[in-house]
Amino acid sequence: MARRPRDLADRMALRRKADDGYLRETFTLPRDMARTKARDFLVRYPKAAYMSAVESWRELPGGDIEFTMRRLRSAD
Repeated sequence: MARRPRDLADRMALRRKADDGYLRETFTLPRDMARTKARDFLVRYPKAAYMSAVESWRELPGGDIEFTMRRLRSAD
């Protein structure tokens, strides 16, 4: 049985604490759009106020970037 990169991502997601205070959003976009989306996210939820960050990212076959942004719940 071949393992896919997504299998590892799913297993890693299960290891996270159920409620660590962060909200996460995962996106899959072409590189230029991914860069813009991450910048827009950090402008909307500044790191100093919401501890926002790119939590993880990877390049998929074909060149798209899959990445997860996180921020504190206090933004809601």
